[in-house]
Amino acid sequence: MAKEDRGFASMDRAKQREIASKGGKAAHQKGTAHEWTSEEAREAGRKGGMASHRRRSELTGSQGTGDNTQNQATSESMSRDDDSNEQIR
Repeated sequence: MAKEDRGFASMDRAKQREIASKGGKAAHQKGTAHEWTSEEAREAGRKGGMASHRRRSELTGSQGTGDNTQNQATSESMSRDDDSNEQIR
């Protein structure tokens, strides 16, 4: 049996989803599942948006323009340390 023919990753996507769903339901029943607060969700969305915007800027090749330099400075000043909410430079 080849290594690629075994394990979770080689399963059909529907089967993976079914197994993962059972794990999530079990965690909720047990009381150990993580439930997002609105603040956690907001912060995660902000970080994802910043990463997506940064990737898009890199792909379009706008690294040499003054606009991108300004956007990078704005992104960096908006980045905050999760523990102390102090700006990171």
